[in-house]
Amino acid sequence: MDKLKIAFYWAASCGGCEIAVLDINEKILDVVAKAEIVFWPVAMDIKYKNVEAMPDKTIDVCFFNGAIRNSENEEMAKLLRKKSKTLIAFGSCAHEGCVLGLANLHDREAIFERIYDETPSTNNPDKVVPETHFKVKEVELHLPKFFNTLKTLDQTVYVDYYLPGCPPPVDLIVKAFNSIIENKLPPKGSVLAPVKSVCDECPREKKEKKIPQIYRVYEKAPEPDRCLLEQGIICIGPATRAGCGAQCLSVDYPCTGCGGPCPNEPEQGAAMLSALASILGVDEEKEEGYDPEKLVDQILDPVGTFYKYSLAHSIINRKVKR
Repeated sequence: MDKLKIAFYWAASCGGCEIAVLDINEKILDVVAKAEIVFWPVAMDIKYKNVEAMPDKTIDVCFFNGAIRNSENEEMAKLLRKKSKTLIAFGSCAHEGCVLGLANLHDREAIFERIYDETPSTNNPDKVVPETHFKVKEVELHLPKFFNTLKTLDQTVYVDYYLPGCPPPVDLIVKAFNSIIENKLPPKGSVLAPVKSVCDECPREKKEKKIPQIYRVYEKAPEPDRCLLEQGIICIGPATRAGCGAQCLSVDYPCTGCGGPCPNEPEQGAAMLSALASILGVDEEKEEGYDPEKLVDQILDPVGTFYKYSLAHSIINRKVKR
């Protein structure tokens, strides 16, 4: 039987997803026994022109990690979509934009001004910024165009499946590989992760939640076995899809939402805001002088807290400058 042809590509991301592929350790031998890696720029010497020369649908499965930040990312997304039978958004950046999506609070001009002019370590008196075309001697150099808005993979091309996480947990990667090899993938459009929330995987004791005060993670040493949200530490677990085994919570760190929204919750941030609003300041509501706005003001970074990974994929996905 012919081996499956698979590809990996790294667009706008930190590179953690590339390492996550190797984190499956000896399981990689099971993959290469039944699949041939035909494109993986970070690990093999291959050029874009080699992919362009492939017949359409040559690649059986492409794992595309990273968001669409510039024109090169967009061109490769469209090329790999054309050359692949199945395209998987691998990791939070491709799935929802991830932390990079918070740049949508600014535009291209403001981002360049900060990077190439305002940072303390920058010495750029002529305020030079990257251009898409520049001539040096007899050669013209070309750089990708930096987009004003960061986009997710499925805002650019059709995506068959999503493998969430920052990076995707090893267990989910292995299960995805097995499903591909055994031809047991679910219906198109599925997220390759459990249909439950991180709270369902978290072993911490949960009682009736009442939060009189909100703490940032460095302001309070949490009780080891009690729900962090009940202790006033914002945990996005109730609005986040499971599959990670609640690893962050096992080391006293709250879920920040990298698994994406729970099933049937298109807006992860809004879902968590709704959950928090129902339990914030319950006891104080009975007391004279109760001020709900004072409690809400304790959330110092609402967008970064509730849309840390999903701003680019949310209904209102950027700040508009007029």
